Formats: sequence, C-alpha cells, structure tokens
Amino acid sequence: MAPAGAFVDLHCHTSASFDSLASPRAVVAAAARRGLTHLAITDHDTIEGALDARAAAPEGLTVLVGEEIRTRDGDLIAVFLSEAVPPGLSASESIAAVREQGGLVGIPHPFDRFRGSMSKGEAIRNLEALAASVDWVESWNARLLFGDGNARAAELALAAGVPGVAVSDAHTTLEVGVASTILQGDASTPAGLRAALANGPILAIGRASFYVRLVTPVAKVVQRLRGRRRVRPVATRPPMGRPPEDRP
Repeated sequence: MAPAGAFVDLHCHTSASFDSLASPRAVVAAAARRGLTHLAITDHDTIEGALDARAAAPEGLTVLVGEEIRTRDGDLIAVFLSEAVPPGLSASESIAAVREQGGLVGIPHPFDRFRGSMSKGEAIRNLEALAASVDWVESWNARLLFGDGNARAAELALAAGVPGVAVSDAHTTLEVGVASTILQGDASTPAGLRAALANGPILAIGRASFYVRLVTPVAKVVQRLRGRRRVRPVATRPPMGRPPEDRP
C-alpha cells in the first residue's frame, strides 16, 4: 500500500512574530480549511506562537514547533524544537543548536534581497556548502515577488543535493497554505519528515495578492506599540533557552 500523502507548509508566522497580527488559533483554523495536514509555525526567534498553535490545532492538522532564526549569516528555519534558539549566533552554531534538540533545519528565501538572506555578506562564499548541511532549501517562497530569487534557490538546492520545498511564509491568514509541499510519508517526526523529503517532494506553488503584503508594515507598527519587537541578538553563545524579548 502506498504511503499516505502529507500537505505541508514549512514556513508560517503568527502574532508571536514582531511583524504579524494573525493569532495562532486563526492560523491553524485557516490551515485546516485549506487542507494542510502539517503546518510549521516559525515565528521570528521564538517558539511561543508555535506552542499556542499546537495546543489550538484542530483534529487532522499537525503543528510542527519551529522558529525562524536570525543568525549572523542570514535566516534559518528550524522545526521540531523544544527550546528557542537565540538570535545572533553564526549559521553553523545555530544549526548545531537545532541538531542538539533533534530538530531539522532549512534555508529560507536564500536570494531575497529585501530580507535576512544567506546570500548577503560573507555567507555567500560558503552558501553551497552550508546548503549541503541542512535538510531543505526553500525553492519557492510565496513572498518573494521580484527577481529570480526562487529560480536561483531551486538551483542551489539541486547543486547542494538537498530537497527543495515550497512555502507560504505567511504573515496573514489569507496567505496560509498558498504555497505548500506535497510529500509521501509521515511528516510528523524528524525522521519521518526527512524520509518524506528524500522520497521527492512535489511543490504546489502560488502567491497571495501583493496587497496582502501591505499588512506587514502595519503589523510592525501595531506590534511595536504593544511592546513586541525583535528579540535582541546575543553577542556570544549563551546556554540553550529562550532569550528575553527586546521590550522597551
């Protein structure tokens, strides 16, 4: 009998991020309506929203507790976390911290010029080697609107010999699942997701309206007024654990 199919979005934000107003409960409800079976909640430098989303997830939807980690070399995505990885470490240190928890790591939007991408600064020199050390590369990020960044990301995944995935990078409920990855197998565990990715993902690509992205600047202002800002980067590697938020 063929393994069951999984419909997975590996990059999604909630109001635990400094740039989103979408509550965890609303995000998981949207994911369930759109037929996703697995949703990674990857808020910026925190797992609080992911834990809330997991608690609120309806039957049939598995929430993967994740984080978008701001490293000194660019952003990383991690899933299957039990503790947040603090921002400000190097990419290699961040990957090691994720592996210590038994988690998986991906590279988000590696060629997006407007976000914290691995193709900026010194990281570009070692990008292919770094990509070879992770579990996937975002070959399609639905929030990358201009240029050839997605095509270059797909080429990077191929050159590094790692799977490419499609993600929504949703910051609003309207974007959840607009792009996703179809897998054969059980994506509910680290070993299962790794095996399913190795079997050959199918990318379901799409984009939300450009106007949806205009919500993000508003969300940043609202969150700032609420006292929720980006988590303060660390200067040196601290003991594992959730760092304090950068509050006024």
